[in-house]
Amino acid sequence: MALDEPRKTDDTYDVKGFQFVVDKDFMKQAKLIKVDFTGMGFHLDSQIDLGGGECGSCSTKSSSCC
Repeated sequence: MALDEPRKTDDTYDVKGFQFVVDKDFMKQAKLIKVDFTGMGFHLDSQIDLGGGECGSCSTKSSSCC
């Protein structure tokens, strides 16, 4: 997750006052992206299996990235 400006290859989603910019091809793979704020950072879940990794790493299917 990062700050970015929309491009032609992106879709933009407005959710509860927040704007999310997601690459169209990535969204086809992810199918659904769930973003939660935990108080200490963001927790992201999707249908993409990014391989193994340590808890808290951004390289896992369910990752907590601060």
